[in-house]
Amino acid sequence: MSDEQTIAAYNRQSAEYAELAKTDQAQKGLDDFLRHVPTGGLVLDLGCGPGHSAAEMLRRGYRVEAVDASPEMARLAKEYHGLDVRICDFASLDAVGHFDGVWASFSLLHAPREQFPLLLARVARALNSSGALFLGMKIGCGAERDALGRHYTYYSRDELVEFLEAAGFGVRIETPGEGVGLAGHIEPWITLIAVRTT
Repeated sequence: MSDEQTIAAYNRQSAEYAELAKTDQAQKGLDDFLRHVPTGGLVLDLGCGPGHSAAEMLRRGYRVEAVDASPEMARLAKEYHGLDVRICDFASLDAVGHFDGVWASFSLLHAPREQFPLLLARVARALNSSGALFLGMKIGCGAERDALGRHYTYYSRDELVEFLEAAGFGVRIETPGEGVGLAGHIEPWITLIAVRTT
């Protein structure tokens, strides 16, 4: 399921992305997300990048498992934060009832549309019965590669809510916004915090 061009783009621009991620708007959703995770709970950072969010969760006393498909991102997470990141793609997520929360901050948007429902189902299965998901996605329609070669699949807000509900989640908080990404364009995005309902 890994998209080699996307991984190569992150490997090439890992340092630039790490700098941009320090001020990422998604970080502002961390407080809301962690209110849905028990103190000291276990969180999967799914697509952790340079590890800023994982490191902050650890600092707050949560336990974190971090994964990313980019070896360079994993290297930076180790260099910056001392994190041991497992290098793998989303399809390798096979845990069952293991996590209290999953932090998927602008990572699942790289998956092909036809695989998105399956990935959400895997996330739901990996969570315990009251587990929480943070999902950051770009808003739009269709799919394309950006100027850096990264593959993106875009969804509307309503599509995302429908996919989440179909996977057994109920949306609790949604936050729309826009910002300049690594490719240099202003794009709309949304973050959703959802909890398992089934």
